[in-house]
Amino acid sequence: MAADIRSLAVTIAAEINSRPDQAVAAIGLLDEGATVPFIARYRKEVTGGLDDTQLRNLAERLVYLRELEARRTSIVDSINTQGKMTDELAVKLAKAVTKAELEDLYLPYKPKRRTRAEIARERGLGPLAEAIWADRSSDPATLAQAYITGEVTDLKVALEGARDIVAETISENADLLGRLRNHMRTGAQLKARVVDGKQEAGAKFADYFDHTERWATAPGHRALAMLRGWNEEFLTLTIEVDADDTSPIKPAQRIIAMAFNISDKGASDRWLMEVAGWTWRVKLSMSLSLDLMREMRERAEEEAIHVFARNLKDLLLAAPAGARATMGLDPGIRTGVKVAIVDATGKVLETSTVYPFQPRNDVRGAQTELAALIRKHNVELISIGNGTGSRETEKLVADLLTNLPGTKPTKVIVSEAGASVYSASETAALEFPGLDVSLRGAVSIARRLQDPLAELVKIEPKAIGVGQYQHDVDQGKLARSLDAVVEDAVNAVGVDLNMASAPLLARVSGLSKSIAEAIVSHRDANGAFASRKDLLKVARLGNRTFEQAAGFLRIPNGKEPLDASSVHPEAYGVAKKIVAACGRDLRALMGDSAALKAVDPRQFIDEQFGLPTVKDIISELEKPGRDPRPSFKTATFADGVDEITDLKIGMLLEGTVTNVAAFGAFVDIGVHQDGLVHVSQLADKFVKDPHEVVKAGDVVKVRVVEVDVKRKRIALTMRKDGGEAPAPGPRGGDRGKPVNPKLMNTEKPASQGAFGAALAEAMKKR
Repeated sequence: MAADIRSLAVTIAAEINSRPDQAVAAIGLLDEGATVPFIARYRKEVTGGLDDTQLRNLAERLVYLRELEARRTSIVDSINTQGKMTDELAVKLAKAVTKAELEDLYLPYKPKRRTRAEIARERGLGPLAEAIWADRSSDPATLAQAYITGEVTDLKVALEGARDIVAETISENADLLGRLRNHMRTGAQLKARVVDGKQEAGAKFADYFDHTERWATAPGHRALAMLRGWNEEFLTLTIEVDADDTSPIKPAQRIIAMAFNISDKGASDRWLMEVAGWTWRVKLSMSLSLDLMREMRERAEEEAIHVFARNLKDLLLAAPAGARATMGLDPGIRTGVKVAIVDATGKVLETSTVYPFQPRNDVRGAQTELAALIRKHNVELISIGNGTGSRETEKLVADLLTNLPGTKPTKVIVSEAGASVYSASETAALEFPGLDVSLRGAVSIARRLQDPLAELVKIEPKAIGVGQYQHDVDQGKLARSLDAVVEDAVNAVGVDLNMASAPLLARVSGLSKSIAEAIVSHRDANGAFASRKDLLKVARLGNRTFEQAAGFLRIPNGKEPLDASSVHPEAYGVAKKIVAACGRDLRALMGDSAALKAVDPRQFIDEQFGLPTVKDIISELEKPGRDPRPSFKTATFADGVDEITDLKIGMLLEGTVTNVAAFGAFVDIGVHQDGLVHVSQLADKFVKDPHEVVKAGDVVKVRVVEVDVKRKRIALTMRKDGGEAPAPGPRGGDRGKPVNPKLMNTEKPASQGAFGAALAEAMKKR
């Protein structure tokens, strides 16, 4: 087992830019049940300082490589059982580094349905195929004369049977499949065409009605857009290689010929060359095209999941408005605007519904009620959901605030993505059993302004809606990636043990849903936790769980000052030695940067805690319980710009970045339709990755450069001159036309022709 871990560690270390011993240590900790946040923060000495990104990559690759090893073992056992294992094959199987390579090697030995080649062998044509391979100068037709029987009625049947046997031999050669696959990866073209008669219905895919680009460089967002168009039966999608080659023998055919030393010197050679071409056209080109299509989808999915994860992280770590009384407004036209007032802790104080819009049009009544609620509960913030009726509701509030005497609350439009999902969830039902579903959304909108992280963790990550083609990607991979983002975000910020909800606690390192609920139940029954050590009194929370979770849980103003910090209880002794060396009281020293900077961390190193941990402790004492999130600020939408039809070319507006994709950033400018700042318009310099410039939640200045009301497209720029940013070379790849944002949120399974049916079946198996 140790040897297996060492082998895996060597492979992974090269990929994550670490030493094998670091990877061995990390694998050991993960196998013991340690979480990535815990290892990254509290086991730096053990792993040599691997960060959370390296550890996440390590954990993901570890799963893949262990699956690979399990599959390798299964294949070896199968071939051994058949009695067909050779030393050469065993070496090749041992050296295979991908699942695809393993499957190529296993192909000749894989149990399969009765093939045409097997039928030909049963008819006694195996020796004919061998004779043609062996004697390249003889005429295959002459050799075939000796194999005419009752079942093999003539030369045509005999030669077709020999062809099927030869074609199977060619198709099951692992080395050849690898070379052909690489040939296709290098030169393949991805071609999309509109299905006849569907131009109007499939207008959102118009950019791909007659589209061709290199498979190798097709950006993920365009690949997923074309796959979506194919899936919805508006596009045909094919992969072609050597289409422009006019020579009688295609390059792929020559690759096959070289693999089997086929030339044109004899009659059998010429026959074998024809069979090589037939095998390529009929068998290999389609199967390898499907391989490339799957590979393209996986590549695109990986990119899309990465984009979603990065956007989710930005949203979770967005600036909290803080503990202030907040009014949440869930806009609605016919059904009314739902209102919820929460106090500084998020506790619901009062709810209501007002009807300022059609059909009631009770503007005065709505404003009177909102004003009364603001005064009654000393509301400091008004959080307005950005859905239907958002701008109308914002105008209603703006007019109200104009006439409101004294200090006025700050109004903010927030994303309500996922609020409806939360409202109907089991979590919301348990939290507000007596509250109408429609009003729960207003509560969520209010709370996500106070603390986005604490509220958004209650919603399934993919329902938050900051992804790129999130419904088209592997849902298992997406869920694992997003769960990891949530876990990292929660543990980076830390959690108030006496305030956190069960869903938030469940995201803390080492805590399961049931343990989180047990913590809340214990807190409800016994009152607030006085210290971190009191966690051990919680039912089923043992020492191992305490070790994983304690450092991420905070108790402000507790009897132990260090409980409010990220210093782990196991290191309190070191922290107190540092305090003693400063000759100060712990509470007085915490936050005194000057005094702590004078400390030499090396004098506190011992057998358990090295320099990295000691430095972390000193940093935490300097800024105890520091929040890594930015300070709170809001965008101000332009007055009179409420609909897409109000936009004019050249308008300078302020907005909030809602989503960042590979091709640019979407910005909410208050007209119910996000505008797109294409990657080429993000800055006055070349931008390769939009995340270099913006992230979800940023407040930005943009200028309108194009408005397409019919297609609901808004093009924006953040460049000073609005021109094209300089590129390092010829345009291509991600710098072409962006996809239609409308393509990013729907899905529909379909099939399409022979290749389409095969592709659909292949996609199911990914």
